[in-house]
Amino acid sequence: MKALVLGGAGAVCSETTRDLAQYSKFDEIVVAEYNLDAANQLIKEIGDPRLKAVQFDANDYDSMLKLFPGHEVVINGLPWKYDLAVTKACVEVGVSGLDVSTEEDQWSYDVAAKEKGIVFIPGVGATPGITNAMARRAADQMDEVEEIQINFAAFRCPAPAPGLLITFLWEFHPKTESRVYYENGEFHRVGPFEGLKQIDFGGEIGKQEVCYIPHPETKTMPKSLGAKKVSVRGCFPPQAMNLAKTLLEWGLYDEEPFTYKGIEINSLEMIHQLLLRSPKTKETPVWAYGLVVEVFGKKDGKDLKIKLWSEHPPMDKWGGKAAYYKNIAVPLSIGAQMIVRGDVDARGVVPPETAIDPSILFDELKLRGITIGEEVL
Repeated sequence: MKALVLGGAGAVCSETTRDLAQYSKFDEIVVAEYNLDAANQLIKEIGDPRLKAVQFDANDYDSMLKLFPGHEVVINGLPWKYDLAVTKACVEVGVSGLDVSTEEDQWSYDVAAKEKGIVFIPGVGATPGITNAMARRAADQMDEVEEIQINFAAFRCPAPAPGLLITFLWEFHPKTESRVYYENGEFHRVGPFEGLKQIDFGGEIGKQEVCYIPHPETKTMPKSLGAKKVSVRGCFPPQAMNLAKTLLEWGLYDEEPFTYKGIEINSLEMIHQLLLRSPKTKETPVWAYGLVVEVFGKKDGKDLKIKLWSEHPPMDKWGGKAAYYKNIAVPLSIGAQMIVRGDVDARGVVPPETAIDPSILFDELKLRGITIGEEVL
């Protein structure tokens, strides 16, 4: 069995590669990277003979069609802008896959993926990913699902990698159309920093103020879990939230082009480049990830509330930055192993709550040090 890890030496997916080497039974694990030196360095650090590096340019679609065949699963750790191309290529060549984020047009390949007999699961990280399994775990214990409230605290710096900076800026961009909550058959668009409330994430994160964030759980769970209301709120560390508020208040998300020293540019592009260059945007005192999911519904005619939350070792025991990255990267590794083991029955392009058995995922997470708590009221 062969696994292909796209961007497998990147900030997030290098932890996926490490997890595959430690826990999987793949005969070969191929790390596909544009930066071949980084891939070879990671392989040298891990020291597993099953690891192999290949150079890969995600902008070359034909190279995907040539590279993907022969692998049992494709694990996509590339920035979200490549999600659609990777999904399309997996369906075209007939190889199952999964990724950490979601591009709405991915769902258009559902029928074709079913015809090929493969599964592709968008959004198998922390949120989306673990949160989807938490919501399904609660929903499976109910006759009716009234409301799903998803809350996360992504404690990392704003710009640890180019793709993660783009995600940070996009989540607070005033024109982001997918920042919605769902209620009684309708999606309600909201602005950045709306829906504020306090959530206690425990551990090193503690109590934090969260706001509406544009995440795909809001779009998939009304159909997959029959929820009448779904919302996703989240936050980053306080200093990162202050940065996002400042950019918003000073109009620096503006994308109206202007000419500077003979070059056409806009405010957002300039801010993006400045943040990438600044050492301060690569620092944060705490690296961690907190998840709290609350599901309200009915069982045997009685009101029921189920709360689930995640816990993981602190950064001083879990390798500093890895205390954040593992929460995203480990579910990718587990999901890929579940696909090849036959633990995933679904076919097509389906969300995590449809494809992934929460019990299996939670048991696998526990082996790595990520535990899911549960309280039933």
